[in-house]
Amino acid sequence: MPPVAQLLKHPLALLALVPSSVALFAAGAGAGAVAKTVTAPLDRVKLLMQTHSVRMAGESTKGIGFVQAMAEIGKEEGIKGYWKGNLPQVIRIIPYSAVQLFSYEVYKVTYPLDVLRLRLAVQSGHSTMSQVALNMLREEGLASFYGGLGPSLIGIAPYIAVNFCVFDLMKKSVPEKYKSRPETSLATALLSATFATLMCYPLDTVRRQMQMKGTPYNTIFDAIPGIVERDGLVGLYRGFVPNALKNLPNSSIKLTAFDTMKILISTGQKELEKIMQENQEKTS
Repeated sequence: MPPVAQLLKHPLALLALVPSSVALFAAGAGAGAVAKTVTAPLDRVKLLMQTHSVRMAGESTKGIGFVQAMAEIGKEEGIKGYWKGNLPQVIRIIPYSAVQLFSYEVYKVTYPLDVLRLRLAVQSGHSTMSQVALNMLREEGLASFYGGLGPSLIGIAPYIAVNFCVFDLMKKSVPEKYKSRPETSLATALLSATFATLMCYPLDTVRRQMQMKGTPYNTIFDAIPGIVERDGLVGLYRGFVPNALKNLPNSSIKLTAFDTMKILISTGQKELEKIMQENQEKTS
């Protein structure tokens, strides 16, 4: 192992000493938390658009539009309202973002936080996360924390598969001199996320409506025809515009950070090997 003084002159070589799994985990967790916080206002608008019909149960009403949802939040709750429900989302996204390709069990454990985030985001008033959780447990039982888990698990696998597969295929098709540039990762991440979202978004709408208190839907087979009957096919894509706008920084930050970290780890390993080889040549 090279001496510490020598390693300090080559910071990338120091990175090679950190286990790659730890570095990638940290990159995924940090990127996910930052991306979710930046895009929280758009995410809340999307949630209101997706669940408006269920929240207004008993009234003859259809979904609301993007501008109307934005105005409603600002009028009723002010600027802070756009980040309502973001704390459980950030708590959930740190382990989820870090291990989303590999851990089905982590997703099941963090799923109740996603339900809590939705309830906080769409209900009026100023309830805390613990108050909402206790009310759900008392009034609806433990099962309420897992409403919509079915469509979520069905949708997450193809979303991740399509997103990362398209991202990798596009990166491979780029000329070699552009592959390691951040803007290449940003552009390919945006395109792959948009394609994956178009394919899987209806399941996200179904999940959100099944997470609501008083939802009339028990299964995907109830929800899809029910939403289509009430709102038409467009109802399955309610909130798609803010979701697509949200995915621009969200997926780009996550995939670019992940891709950049992989490049840095590879470069650091080469740097360390070079130093060790030079030291060997000096001593031989």
